[in-house]
Amino acid sequence: MEVDASDTGVGAILSQMSASDGKLHPCAFFSRRFSPAERNYDVGDRELLAIKLALEERRHWLDGTELPIIIWTDHKNLSYIQSAKRLNSRQSRWALFFSRFHFTITYRPGSKNVKPDALSRQFPATPDSTDPETIIAKPCIIGAVTWELERQIQRALENEPDPAESPGACQYKFKSNLKERFQCLFEGIAKAGNPTPLNEIYTDLYVTEGETGGIIAEHEFREIETTKSSSSEKIIRCDEIFKPEKDRPTRTVMTKGVAGIGKTILTQKFALDWAEDKSNRNIQFTFPLTFRELNLLGGKTYSLVELIHHLFNATKEAGVYRFENYKIVFIFDGLDECRLPLDFNRNEIVTDITESTSVEVLLTNLIRGKLLPSALLWITTRPAAASQIPPEYVDIVTEVKGFNDLQKEEYFRKKIGDEVNANIIIAHIRRSQSLNAMCQIPVFCWITATVLQDVLKSRDGGELPKTMTEMYVHFLVVQTKLNNKKYHGTNETDPHWIPENKELIGSLGKLAFEQLQKGNLIFYESDLRTCGIDIISASIYSGVFTQIFKEEQGLYQDKVFCFVHLSVQEFLAALYVDLIFSNTGINPLEPEELPTQTSKPSSNKYLFFYQKAVDKALLSPNGQLDLFLRFLLGLSLETNQKLLQGLRIQAQSDTKTTEETAEYVKEKIRENPSPEKSINLFHCLNELKDNSLVKEVQQYLNSGSLSSKPLSLSHWSALVFILLSSDEDLDQFDLQKYSPSEEALLRLLPVVKTSKKLRSCNLNEKSCVAVATILSSESTCLRQLDLSNNDLLDSGVRLLSAGLMNPNCKLEVLCLSGCLITCEGCLSLASALSSNPSHLRELDLSYNHPGDLGIKLLTDGVENPQWRLDTVRLDHVGAQWMKAGLQKYACELRLDLNTANKHVLLKENNTKAEVVSQELPYPDHPDRMDLLYGVLCTHGLTGRCYWEVERKGWLSIGVAYKGMERKQTNNESRCGRNDKSWALFSLDNQFSAWHNDEAKSFNAPDSPVPERVAVYLDWYSGTLSFYRVTAETLIHIHTFHTTFTEPVYPIFGFRAYSAMSLCHMSEKSLELQMVPSE
Repeated sequence: MEVDASDTGVGAILSQMSASDGKLHPCAFFSRRFSPAERNYDVGDRELLAIKLALEERRHWLDGTELPIIIWTDHKNLSYIQSAKRLNSRQSRWALFFSRFHFTITYRPGSKNVKPDALSRQFPATPDSTDPETIIAKPCIIGAVTWELERQIQRALENEPDPAESPGACQYKFKSNLKERFQCLFEGIAKAGNPTPLNEIYTDLYVTEGETGGIIAEHEFREIETTKSSSSEKIIRCDEIFKPEKDRPTRTVMTKGVAGIGKTILTQKFALDWAEDKSNRNIQFTFPLTFRELNLLGGKTYSLVELIHHLFNATKEAGVYRFENYKIVFIFDGLDECRLPLDFNRNEIVTDITESTSVEVLLTNLIRGKLLPSALLWITTRPAAASQIPPEYVDIVTEVKGFNDLQKEEYFRKKIGDEVNANIIIAHIRRSQSLNAMCQIPVFCWITATVLQDVLKSRDGGELPKTMTEMYVHFLVVQTKLNNKKYHGTNETDPHWIPENKELIGSLGKLAFEQLQKGNLIFYESDLRTCGIDIISASIYSGVFTQIFKEEQGLYQDKVFCFVHLSVQEFLAALYVDLIFSNTGINPLEPEELPTQTSKPSSNKYLFFYQKAVDKALLSPNGQLDLFLRFLLGLSLETNQKLLQGLRIQAQSDTKTTEETAEYVKEKIRENPSPEKSINLFHCLNELKDNSLVKEVQQYLNSGSLSSKPLSLSHWSALVFILLSSDEDLDQFDLQKYSPSEEALLRLLPVVKTSKKLRSCNLNEKSCVAVATILSSESTCLRQLDLSNNDLLDSGVRLLSAGLMNPNCKLEVLCLSGCLITCEGCLSLASALSSNPSHLRELDLSYNHPGDLGIKLLTDGVENPQWRLDTVRLDHVGAQWMKAGLQKYACELRLDLNTANKHVLLKENNTKAEVVSQELPYPDHPDRMDLLYGVLCTHGLTGRCYWEVERKGWLSIGVAYKGMERKQTNNESRCGRNDKSWALFSLDNQFSAWHNDEAKSFNAPDSPVPERVAVYLDWYSGTLSFYRVTAETLIHIHTFHTTFTEPVYPIFGFRAYSAMSLCHMSEKSLELQMVPSE
């Protein structure tokens, strides 16, 4: 607002700055003659009056603006009105009016304030003059922001599509085509049997934002078998896949998932929901494509417009060409099947959607955002192929993890229909870890439902299939019976393996085996002819085959084939090798030019055959033959051979061969130093139905004696297998529960890699090399690492920092509390964070001695905008914490005489207690334990505290809230038997941990009695740990994990003839962490 006042009037101009050119543009002006009284005001008041009148005139625009109005005036002293303490009565009235507006007054020389000055001087000097009252028209509004509105309108008109090109003209037909294409699902079997409506059978999949790891250098089934849901994962709904993030828009989404996990069904459901107007109505076109289809266009040239018209004819018929005017989604399904050279470095840049080029160039430019940058892209892939697209072109990565437990149950109930059979099948799957893990895959759920329904219908009290091999053998039998009935008119009781089936299964097996060795999952007519498969027959016998043929789009001269799932291909490959060896004695696994492997010669040709297969699978890269080996060994069981009787010319191996094969597998487990390599061998033992090693380690786990047992390499491997196969949540892996040691960390690396958090581990500086290796791994899931209370020293932190600075490290929280770290260690951490600053957000260095320089280095990092670090914990620091072990937290305790039962005698300055037969003359006290033998300590504890107790006889050692009941005879007064206390019961070498009347028992190796028990409390972390104290070390017994809500008091319980003594600790008590008893 430019304002000025003359002797006769006021003038004002309201201007607005344009965002496009940065210049002020007038949008309204105002002028008015002063009244005779107003003319008598002094100059300052006239100038203030001019501002008041201008604001009053434009009050509808200016009242309550968010940003300040800038008022320009050529009078220097007007700003006092906003800050002066003394005003005259007139000015005070104006000041009240001014308070309604958000404005600043700025001085502008009169030479630059000429326009409002001219407006103010247009009135005659005397009111009785005969001249016209004003030179120009009365106050008026030219029109605020109209120049911006006009430009926007003009741009909108320029970009308005031709009415003939409106999406509404073709959307109806386009959506109808998509509905026809996706509304029915040929589940597992393409174009075989009756289709199922997708909306009826569809079950939500477990889709999360982010990914469990990077490149997986092993068979992807290992990923399925170790995948566990996490409460911290962000779940993504199918219809919200493009929901924008708070801080950035989402253009390209990549969804990863292993073969058969449901990626294709997910995209089909998205397209169907859009076509049915159920979701994403703001999208005008959804173009679902598969790389299988795009492969067939290799070598041809199109513009992007021509490609869309070629693939989706409805857009061409409607004359839609200007796709940049619409909101579009491209779905590219199956990047892992792409055979086009997607070279993002060398492919030419194309920005014009009408320019013709190769399909691969169109794809790379679409993904890079050079073509149709406004379009949304959704790409699905198996994990191993994700690296084909540089990460800078992907905004969000999601992962399909298949069905969780509730979704599995929902699927089977929908699929089976009959409630009784559904309950039987669901219960059976839950009892088998391998089947339950595999049922995360929707295709496997379909196979399982197909098989178990058939078995339930035909069995006579026999067992349901329990292993993978049994399931797939039954599946082959079921499909063969269906084909026989449909194409040959046979009955259920007729032989399954008629000559036509034998020939086809042999040919399919050969195809499966040869393509598996090449790593191919899809193949074309030429591949089938090589294996002697007639194309027409392959299309007819589609029970175990899928044919993809999109005839309605008029695109494909070739047909694309694949097995319904990778596991079916591997099963048929194993069956082929098994049949060839059984019927001819030739081993397809061992070409003549290869030398004999490590297997020992055997008089049993079948045993030697299986040994060679084990050796070859162990040498295969990335576990390529893992699942194949499971099936091959599973086929050696007599139960499976009986089902396949008729395919073989002669009988195969016997029970003795199976047992000797299992022993050979165990030998390989013992020889293999890497538990990771041995995991598949345990699955092989499961297929051979030999679980002896797993049962042995499971007994150690159940008895609580694992940490004290000397474990062999095979035991460690079995433990890894058990943990990765179990339902236990490994997000927060507590190494202490198993064996807190450097050896345990190294042996359990596969488990650690799948965990999100690693708790205290009793490690030293040497262990940091292994931890750094995990942090540097592309496949690690570790996001929170708690190494607190490990004596790592600065040298260990330096080794650990090598992993932290690796670009693969995505660690977000690092706890190094109580690790004997000084300024030197802080220098290593600061250097690592400077190299890799984008992920770590929380660092705990409490209970260390970082020194002033170390503190400054890390607190400066919090202020550094390039570092993500926002929290550094540096409480309880100083030289007093530079002591090894938990003893640094030692505190001196005293037993509270006012709480002692009248049969508990306190001695030696209230540090010892024993049970006596006679009642002691203690006075009554509200805190006294009247009916049960026990005593509490004088102080409530918080923070970190450590104490040791020497025991004699039965003793309970624990902590309790002050409000724990002490007068009742029931469990409310027993430590550990209520929700206000936690306790360890001990007698000789038998221990049990109690809380809220629930117990867990342990047996410890024999040791001299009496012995010491150590207790470590970390109140803020919610942990209470118990240890056996030996001359060399602390042996972990049990740790409670909880959330403490108030100080806890050490408490001891006795039985007849029991006694205890609080051990004197060399460290001073930590007064700041102790709450005095009232």
